[in-house]
Amino acid sequence: MHFENIDPFYEDENSALILADTFEILEKLQSESVDMIFADPPYFLSNDGISCSSGKMVSVNKGNWDRFETLEQKHEFNRQWIRLSKKILKPNGTIWISGTLHNIYSVGMALEQEGFKILNNITWQKTNPPPNLACRYFTHSTETILWARKNDRSARHCFNYDRMKELNGGKQMKDVWTGSLITTKEKKFGKHPTQKPLYLLKRIVEASTVENDLVLDPFCGSSTTGVACKILNRKYIGIDSNSEFIELSKLRLINSDIFKEKDE
Repeated sequence: MHFENIDPFYEDENSALILADTFEILEKLQSESVDMIFADPPYFLSNDGISCSSGKMVSVNKGNWDRFETLEQKHEFNRQWIRLSKKILKPNGTIWISGTLHNIYSVGMALEQEGFKILNNITWQKTNPPPNLACRYFTHSTETILWARKNDRSARHCFNYDRMKELNGGKQMKDVWTGSLITTKEKKFGKHPTQKPLYLLKRIVEASTVENDLVLDPFCGSSTTGVACKILNRKYIGIDSNSEFIELSKLRLINSDIFKEKDE
């Protein structure tokens, strides 16, 4: 892969990891060069509360990257990275963005403000969410994934309808996807605090790209997106400003074969 004025942290024939500020790199990437973007931006969950992990009480704080002081700052953050993403997305490309109630409403508004058309609102229902320790709310068991394209009547986005129907037993796939959190196997080299399960990213990548398409993840974390791309023969660029997460991404990309299912 070739980059101008960008020095990848790790690179192989079809993948690249960039350790840098996401906004800086989005500014530098070539216009209309990416077929699909998957983004799992900060959810702004770090509010000094508590949650449950592996049966233990833990802090919900993820790090400084997951904090913002005001609603206006949070929304401007979302508008800015979505605006930059639009510039590098091909005319027929699509963007997927995951989030919880803490951020997804800002993301949806930012998409429309920046000239995107939302195609679907996917609800990912977790079969094994952590319990609600406060016992004052319903248990949080879902996340939302928005799928959008540029708001241009001439845009013809990729949707592999027949493949999705095949994966769903011959029936049209609905916009509610049910499954578990990440498996022990997916934590083999370490884990990211908001890591997504591989089956989820495989479905997203397979639904909206074809082989050799270029997929970008601007907040790549542990690069589940990249592992899915490796397995499905797509090209991948991951960006993160955290060296620990980029090291984890590198290990997972190099060893992506171990995450393949036996029947693949």
